[in-house]
Amino acid sequence: MNVFQQPLFYALLMSVAGMGIPIMAALNGNLGIKLNSPALATVILFIVGGVVSLAYLFMSGGMSKLPIKESIPITSYLGGLFVIFYILSMTWVAPKFGVGNAIAMVLLGQIISMTVIDHFGLMNALKHTISKQRVAGLAFMVLGVYLTIRRF
Repeated sequence: MNVFQQPLFYALLMSVAGMGIPIMAALNGNLGIKLNSPALATVILFIVGGVVSLAYLFMSGGMSKLPIKESIPITSYLGGLFVIFYILSMTWVAPKFGVGNAIAMVLLGQIISMTVIDHFGLMNALKHTISKQRVAGLAFMVLGVYLTIRRF
């Protein structure tokens, strides 16, 4: 197993990816204000992201690696709707509510959602049942989000 297949690498990569979310929220929220349109800022974000994704697809040779042997349910393509909702919401709310507050609430929603998805193994996710330890961790996360966004 090479370094790119190690759990530590995955954890670090996803931590760096997570660090980009508030940066994206701040940049896109600012763009939405300057353009006076969160919707237009979201469209621009997706155009830039689409161009970069297409470039990566072609540079990685990803098109030649598409052996589709079974039909794919339509629901598998709906992830983009959640991304659009997230970006539009963040672009509109973050400048009004604060990037930190918005991200903290997103984090809370992600933790609740991931717990349900993992517990039931929804959408072919690895099943990871809820334990007392996990419930305690969730409670600490809720407390952490509350303490983070609370104005003293």
